[in-house]
Amino acid sequence: MSRKKVFYNCRVYTGELPLRGAFAVEDGIFTGVWDGIPDMPDPDVEMHDLEGKFVCPGFNDSHMHLLNYGKTLTGADLTAHTGSLEELKDHLREFLVRMDPESSGWLLGRGWNQDYFSDTDRMPDRNDLDEVSDTVPIMITRTCGHCSVLNTPALKAAGITADTEDPDGGSIGRSIYGVPDGRLYENAIDLAAAVVPMPDINDIKRMLREAAAKVNSYGITSVQTDDYGVFPGLDPLLVNRAYCELEDSGELTVRALEQCYRPGTAELEDFTERGGIREDTDRLFRTGPLKALADGSLGSRTARLSVSYPGTDEKGILIHSDGEMRDLICLAASKGMNAVVHAIGDGALDQVLDAFEYARKMYPGNRRDGIVHCQVSRADQLRRIAELGLCVYAQSVFLDYDNHIVEALVPEDIAATSYSWKTLLDSGVNVSNGSDCPVEYPDVMKGIQCAVTRTSVDGTGPYLPDQAFSVKEALDSFTSAGAYSGYEEKIKGKIAPGMLADFTVLGADPFETDPYAIKDIEICSTWLGGNRVF
Repeated sequence: MSRKKVFYNCRVYTGELPLRGAFAVEDGIFTGVWDGIPDMPDPDVEMHDLEGKFVCPGFNDSHMHLLNYGKTLTGADLTAHTGSLEELKDHLREFLVRMDPESSGWLLGRGWNQDYFSDTDRMPDRNDLDEVSDTVPIMITRTCGHCSVLNTPALKAAGITADTEDPDGGSIGRSIYGVPDGRLYENAIDLAAAVVPMPDINDIKRMLREAAAKVNSYGITSVQTDDYGVFPGLDPLLVNRAYCELEDSGELTVRALEQCYRPGTAELEDFTERGGIREDTDRLFRTGPLKALADGSLGSRTARLSVSYPGTDEKGILIHSDGEMRDLICLAASKGMNAVVHAIGDGALDQVLDAFEYARKMYPGNRRDGIVHCQVSRADQLRRIAELGLCVYAQSVFLDYDNHIVEALVPEDIAATSYSWKTLLDSGVNVSNGSDCPVEYPDVMKGIQCAVTRTSVDGTGPYLPDQAFSVKEALDSFTSAGAYSGYEEKIKGKIAPGMLADFTVLGADPFETDPYAIKDIEICSTWLGGNRVF
């Protein structure tokens, strides 16, 4: 039995308004909520004066990649060095000099974005990376994760030549002479990732431990995470084992619901037959829905649109055929799994909605399938999402960048109904929020600000201001909505008696903060099951 704790002199957002003044925790569960300071004469009660700070349920990032974030933390973080191509190369040179000699031998980095380059308007290529090193293999991944660039030694290690055919659902960038230019898109990235040395379980645990500590610092107590595709060929059951061992040793500081990425029906069959599904509701780690990919990203121009990108004949990439997508979702349904599918372009969304509609007819029942991202969309698709009762896993923080590109890449009539998460919310759709980290940092306060203002941090926008969330809706999208999508709304996501005592203490009240300053609110502490983890 743990000691009872009472937290008082605070402004408590329980999930409902008005705010309350105090709450109690015992054995990892909220046991009471009050308006004023409770009378607690019992000396065995541990009292915590929060000095007027704001408290809310612990944040739930409803779609991210925790293991990939941990992997990124060990490589070159290019996010802050993407102002120009020369700046990017200079940072890679600096990282190469101090690279851990016991590392894989590859220089790996992530976070570049050619749209921010001030000295060129193109993506990096093999020649740029050869200037950094023509001996050490280098692989750098765009911030979205849907395009990677290799230098010549990395291409050689991966066996990628002019004779290498494009894989299904992917493409190899080539010069006008057919020679690989170093750029790999979508499934082609696996050609290189497959030859990067594989981590062992201790490496995986270290990455998860470091990533969990980082997300705790952003006020996050729960993640819905897609980890199985980070290292192609890595056994997903080894990832499960790493999580369980961390939990058993008391080192896992976040609740993790695995969104089980399986790229095809054969992989899903193998996963389930070998006992990959873990539904222990009393554990910090459990597995959840099938995760599938329909297309790429808007920034890399691989999101599948219903029309061509401006100035090209290209519509983007579909990862699966219509039949493959339908079969994958139906197989998940037959095994009692929900499915959540990455769909950014409206062309991909058509495919996914058709597959869900077919699966619902074949396997009726109470399901919480969902669309991850749901960015470029038409009005008819928004209606279908509501009619099918799908959940939507949005990333409002994407507006910080996408405000700069969406209207240039998407026809005006479609752009006018894109990123329309408020329309979905008002139609009864459960819209949870997240970061897709490491695509973006798991910065919840920045995500809340983007949801409320619809404006980039640099002032660009607002984009479709009628789609703005209220502060309450934005907080709920990072708390109770995420709990609902994981079938956990009865045990977490609110501060109420009987709920898991996960909560976050903020330095200011977002209800009373200038909407354009919400991102600056300090995360003072993060509590998981009544224990402080940050």
